Amino acid sequence: MSQVDLIEAAMGPERDRVRPRFARGVQCFGVRIAGGLAGYGWLSAGPEWIGEVQLEIRPRPGEAYVWNCVTLAEHRRKGIFRSLLLGISRHARLQGLNRLWIGSVAVPAQRALTPSGFKPVLRFTSQNIAGLHVMRVTGELTDVVPIRPGFHISRSRTQRH
Repeated sequence: MSQVDLIEAAMGPERDRVRPRFARGVQCFGVRIAGGLAGYGWLSAGPEWIGEVQLEIRPRPGEAYVWNCVTLAEHRRKGIFRSLLLGISRHARLQGLNRLWIGSVAVPAQRALTPSGFKPVLRFTSQNIAGLHVMRVTGELTDVVPIRPGFHISRSRTQRH
């Protein structure tokens, strides 16, 4: 089984997203156990849509965005996510990237971020209500994510990436 086949199998219903991501230069990293994939994550230096908060991130030169990190169900609570983050971070440094951005919506996953070298900058709370996307943003303002702290309301939308 090729590496691409392995990732497609792990992504299940989202398998059709793998090849287009590679085609636009997005990198995929994985943690393998006994020949199988225990977890995976993506690294992009280009613009990416963050579906959970309905924003597009645009990393500057020397930066990248870590996203769509998944630990397969049978491997959860074994440190796979932290290992994945450490591996991606090490590879990114070797590529000359000096800042990585990551978002998290899962409480157990958030516990792995700080020990892996990530520091909170912005916090998002979002909800879709009757076709509207309602979001509260707190934290420091950055020019990578074009949003100011406060409440934001817009039409709810989806985008595949």
